[in-house]
Amino acid sequence: MNAGIAGITFAVSMLLGGNCVKREKGRKGKKRVCSFCVDKMEFIDYKDVPKLRKYITDRGKILPKRISGNCAHHQRQLTVAIKRARQMALLPYTVE
Repeated sequence: MNAGIAGITFAVSMLLGGNCVKREKGRKGKKRVCSFCVDKMEFIDYKDVPKLRKYITDRGKILPKRISGNCAHHQRQLTVAIKRARQMALLPYTVE
């Protein structure tokens, strides 16, 4: 009788497009370290354009913390520095 229930649940899961095999829940990548903490920088300067360009995409967007690997403190400072550099026309708002 249990085999019948298992067969029904398998059929229902196949109709819904799922697999009966359990999948691993995501991959945990390597923990990235904050490059500003490694360099022991206390202040991110908006005039340091080459360093700021590393944290901007090719479309001109600011990279998020989970991709750049920065800590929360330096990510906030980086965002302010990029916005100041854009205001001073050192960095573009968008790329044509």
